[in-house]
Amino acid sequence: MTSTPSPTAAVPATATVRVRFFAGAATAAGREEEDVALPGAPGGTPTVGDLVDALAARGEPLARVLAASTFLLDAEAAERGDRLRAGALLDVLPPFAGG
Repeated sequence: MTSTPSPTAAVPATATVRVRFFAGAATAAGREEEDVALPGAPGGTPTVGDLVDALAARGEPLARVLAASTFLLDAEAAERGDRLRAGALLDVLPPFAGG
């Protein structure tokens, strides 16, 4: 009996995003910037939330900072649901003290 091969689902494209960490985020990440490659997400391109979750999975210190941070995507305020494009720039801005 011969089996019919099952159709192969399309593999979403990978998006490489430049991430810049500022202040306490740089300390927690151990670097000021890096390129992060993310596989495509089900239903489309990865989101800011997908990237933040991938970074947070690296450990508790970074996860804690990311939970309190705000983000800029290509110099615009970003939300977790915003879609990323290859070559995008995400700035991670932890809370800053002072005035």
